[in-house]
Order: sequence, then structure tokens, then C-alpha cells
Amino acid sequence: MALGQVDIDKLKYIHDIDSATGYLFNYIQSTPLLMQALEFSKEAHEGQFRKSGEPYVVHPILVASLVASITNDESMAIAALLHDIVEDTKHSKSDIVNMFGQDVAELVDGLTKIDSIRDVELIPSSSNEKLVVSALSFRKMLLASIEDVRVLVVKLCDRLHNMLTLDALAEHKQKRIAEETVVVYSPIAHRLGISFLKNLLEDLSFSYLFKDEKHQIDNYLHSNYQAIEMKLNDFKQSIQRLLITNGFMEDEFEILSRVKHRYSIYLKMQRKGIGIDEVLDLLAVRILTSDPVKCYNILGLIHLNFQPLSSRFKDYIAVPKDNGYQTIHTSVFYNTAIFEVQIRTYDMHKTAELGVAAHWKYKSGGNNNIKLDWLHNLSYQNESVEDFYALIKNDLYSEDIAVFSPRGQVFTLPRGACALDFAYAVHSEVGNKAESALVNKTKVSLLSELKNGDIVKINVADSVITRCSWIDAVKTSKAKSNMRHNCNSRIKEINTKSSVNIVATAMSLNTSRVEEWLSTHNIEGLSNIPSDIEVLKSVVNRYIQDISQNNRFRKFLSNHRFKLKNYNFGAIEIFSASSIGDIVFDYCCHPKHGDEIMGFLDKNKVHIHHKMCSNALRKLESREPMVFVRWEKQSIFHYNLIASLQNEKGALANFLTYLVKLNIDINSIELGKERSDYIQYCEIDFGAKEDDINTLKTKLEQKIKVIHLIRTDDAYRN
Repeated sequence: MALGQVDIDKLKYIHDIDSATGYLFNYIQSTPLLMQALEFSKEAHEGQFRKSGEPYVVHPILVASLVASITNDESMAIAALLHDIVEDTKHSKSDIVNMFGQDVAELVDGLTKIDSIRDVELIPSSSNEKLVVSALSFRKMLLASIEDVRVLVVKLCDRLHNMLTLDALAEHKQKRIAEETVVVYSPIAHRLGISFLKNLLEDLSFSYLFKDEKHQIDNYLHSNYQAIEMKLNDFKQSIQRLLITNGFMEDEFEILSRVKHRYSIYLKMQRKGIGIDEVLDLLAVRILTSDPVKCYNILGLIHLNFQPLSSRFKDYIAVPKDNGYQTIHTSVFYNTAIFEVQIRTYDMHKTAELGVAAHWKYKSGGNNNIKLDWLHNLSYQNESVEDFYALIKNDLYSEDIAVFSPRGQVFTLPRGACALDFAYAVHSEVGNKAESALVNKTKVSLLSELKNGDIVKINVADSVITRCSWIDAVKTSKAKSNMRHNCNSRIKEINTKSSVNIVATAMSLNTSRVEEWLSTHNIEGLSNIPSDIEVLKSVVNRYIQDISQNNRFRKFLSNHRFKLKNYNFGAIEIFSASSIGDIVFDYCCHPKHGDEIMGFLDKNKVHIHHKMCSNALRKLESREPMVFVRWEKQSIFHYNLIASLQNEKGALANFLTYLVKLNIDINSIELGKERSDYIQYCEIDFGAKEDDINTLKTKLEQKIKVIHLIRTDDAYRN
């Protein structure tokens, strides 16, 4: 198993050599070679001390303990014991080769190389440049040059112990190391699939980077601890009864529970512009079983007995993540809360917790050097891309329920409706300003599912509360349309403010001058400037035409060029009058592909933020320079088609000619065996610009009978 929280807490308070040594041998068997490495490390670091005052050798011993706990690999544990030897002592790589062999020496050499790359790529602490920029460069160089993935695993353990003992350093160093951790090391842990390491590194960094926000989240979780535990235990017991009633034996499954980790809660709040009580997947249960078929049996029982949330289903068993992660995710209503449910096998659980490290702990070939090609393509923005599959559809027919206002007025709602649906049924203003709900005189979440005969009272705030992340959670079209309107209005307000900053930056003018000009001219579609490049260009041209008639500005015009140049960085497209060298995805909000974004110009780099990010809002209000940014649309979508052809001369040629007219690029074609004298089946893999599979199917059926058509880049589209 991965390290538990108790072990981490114990490790943090070990400061002497004997305790550290005892801790190490809790996780790995003592061998002559390991003992030799331990004594060698003690001797090499004799007389060296950390900032905390403890003997330096305690650090490599505890790093080796972390490595041993997740890999059980002797070579990696020895490398951890020796990881600072070459850099900090008189000993060389050849000494390590002679004493411990080439494999250990290469691992130590790889760890030493990381420090040398860090020295070159990472800006010095005296610099005013934002660390995130050089940290991204450091990570890119690190991944490009480290060929043995075991080196990265040892380095992650090294960084975890450093983060656990960060209190001994000055505050500015704490923040700097925490920034480096969340930008460089947490994403690597995520990419390697070592989820417990990723979560620990993120939460430890979070406590130094955003202390106030961390304190607020901690306060909420602590003050609501008893209620949260009761909800989780009640839901777990309900699932256990359900599974046993439907034929599962008690020893065929295990149910675990968790609360979303702190930094993940913070990111969700930033991305969605919501409070912690609005985070839909705050509470989760994890169901472990023996084989994949049982996972789907359990999923069926969960969906048949608890109302699932549309668009929050992800099947990573059928379509695993790049790092090997396999789990079914779904979210359901239960009583007064929403729960995320994760379903996986025991083996999948080991891989999810330990990722690539599970190769050494649970499988043969412990010393094999795994080379993962995808490491070289690691990019910050793409890590957080999630594929949402619309597998769950609303039932064609659903029963209605009758609920009552405190005065006895009856309201008819669809089954599965929540308290917020009721608020909108009362009046749009009540829904827009709904702050909390009482169901049968008991305070519940606004997303609590209502039952037939419930008496519901809604408490309202003084102003509209925008809840963009709840649109899929409500049931009625009135609630959805009003909430969507509120979200669009908020985005429009942000876009209007962004427009001023973008135009001012493009024109090299003060924002107040641009604001004054915009207020005196009737500019149509002002809020479209951040999303429509043609509108931006027309506004800039109109401004130039206006001021060119004034003699005072002719010199200004002659000294400035306002041509908006196009820049492309991966999936991001930028238009700017000044030169852009790179983009940076700041760690405060991590926008995912397709999210509403805005870009702030800092020297020749553009920092990308989610439009709902509170840090971005402060930058917006401070009138920081901005540029036009947008996601590039996917231009080609991949399909697999099985169709039946009339078995006649020219039938295939005619159909292929038709595909050309539809701008379809054929990748492969295979003719099947004849099923009759008249029909022949063909299978075609192709790419098309049409992303709507139903529209495409209609076009194809004008020429051929479609037997089967799927999107091969999304296994759940149909």
C-alpha cells in the first residue's frame, strides 16, 4: 500500500539517525549491500547538518524510506541513500560504481544531473522574474534529459521530504520551493500516476503559497467534519446494503471514502468561480472489487438506485489514461449531498495509488529500466484535460413529484429535481438569489433531491448568486436557462472589462483614454472583443481613423505600429501588437482546454488564466496589460465506419467520390466478405471536419447504408 497519513506525520518528526534507520527497515528488508550503503552515507555526510540542526544523513535515510515504501526496490533505495554523495562530498561516480555497481551509479548520476539542470534553468532567488516561467523550462529540460523513470521517482520522494521539513527555512525560500514543487514535481507525479505523492506535494505547496485560502478550506472541513463523516458513512452503508442485497458477498468488495484534497478543492473553486460548498465532487467513495466485469455490475446497481448527474461519467477502465490509470467515475445524488463514486479493481487501485512505481512493488523485473516516451511530451495545459462522456441520458419518461411551499402552495417537479429547481419554480428571482434551503424544517443543500410531499422553504440573498458549475446538476429547463443566462452575463461583464485592457495594450495607450473613447462612441459588440478577433481588429482600425484626424496624434501614429500578429503555442492562439515569446499556465487556476480564458502580458510572455479565477479578476481590475487569446479548435475528427455496399460495378468508387466531396480524408479501407449476391461490407477509417456524428451520419446515409459509425477519438460518442 501507499504511505498513509499517519506514516507521513511520523516521518516529519524524525530527527535522529537511529529513528530514521528504524523507520527505513519498516519498509525494506536489511541486506548486506543496503547496510553497506547506509554506513557509507553516514560516513560521507559526517559533520554535515541541515538548517534545522539535525544530522544531514537523516534526510537521505528518510528519502530511502519513502522510496522503499512505494517500490520495495533495493537499487532505488540505495540510490536514495547516496543521492547527495557526488554533489556534496569528496566521493565520485566511479567510487559508487566500484562499491555498488553500474545500475546504482547511473541512478545517482541521474539525480545529480537534475540538480545541475536546476542550477542552469531556474532563476536565482535574487531575480524579480516570475519563477513559474523558468520552472516550466526546468521541467521541460528535466524530462528531456532523464531517461530512467526510476530517477524521477527517487527525486519525487526527495522533494516530498524537503517539503515536509520546509518550516526550517526563511519564508521567501519556503514560497520559492513550494512554487517549484507545484509547477515542476506535482505534474510529474501526476503523469507517473503516483496519485498519493501528487496530492501530498500539492497540499504541502498550497499551505505555503495560499495560506489564507488554505486556512479557509481547513476551517470549513474542520467545522463540518462531523456532518461530512456522517454523510460518508451513511452513503457507504447504503451502498453496502445494496450490493449484498443484489448478490455480492461481503468479501467481494471494499468501500473506502475520502474528501477531495485541499489544493484540488482550491483549483475547482478558482476554475468555476464558486465557494467550497458548491464543489460537486467534494465527497467521494471508492468501491474496490476483484475484476472489471464486477466493476460494471456495481456501476449498474449504483445508477439504478441513485440519481446520476448527467455529463459527470468517465469510464477510464474502457479508455485508460496515458499513465495507466483505470477507474470508473460517476456522481450521484444521495439524500442531502452529491457524491463522486469511483469503481475499480484491487489491481487498478494499486496502479492508481503508485502509478509506474507499482511495476517494482507488485510485479517482476524490479530493476528494469522503464522508458516512457510520453514523458518527453509532457505539457502543463494538456495534463488537466478531461474527457467528459455524455453516456447518461435523461429518461424519456419520468414521474413527477408534488412539493409544497410553507404556505401550502403545490409545485409539480420532475422526479430527481432538487431544492434549487423548486426555487426557480417559485420565481426566477427566488432561484437567482437562492442562498439556502429548508426541507421539512431541516437545512439542506440547494442541490438536495426532493421527495414527494416535501415542504420546501428558500432563503434568498440580496443579490444574484452565479453558479456556473451547477447547471448540469439541476433538472428543470427553467433552472438551467436562468443559470446559464446568469453565467453568460457574468462572462459578458468580464469580457467588457477585458476589452478595454486588450485594446489599450494593442494601442500602447492608457486604459482611461481607451475607456473614454469607447464611452463616446457607439461600439457594437464590445464584449465580443476577447472572443472575436475580427471585432478587435475593427475597433483598433476605427480608433486609428478617429485619432488620425487630430494633429496632436499624428506623431503618435507615425511612431507606433498596430498590426496584430498571430502566435500559436500548442492549443493556444494569440493576437498581439507586441512580440510574444511564450505562454505560461499559472498554477492558481489551471484552465482546461475549452474553458473561458484570458491572457495577461508580462514582458514577452502571456500568462493564461481562467476567466473565473479570482487572481485573474484582481489583475483585470488593476488594468494589467492583456492580449487576445483563444483555444484553437480541433480541425479533424476521427471516425470508423462500417457500411454495406451494393455489390455492383462502380459502387465503391462512387461512394469514395462522394466522401471526397464531403472533404473526408480516408486513412484505411477494408472490404469484407460477401454476405449475399448483392451486398458487400466495407470498413473505413477516416478523418472529417464535422464534429457532430449525427449530422455526418445523415450525410453518409444519402449514399450508403450505415451499419456502424463511431468517433475513434472518443469511445463514448455515438
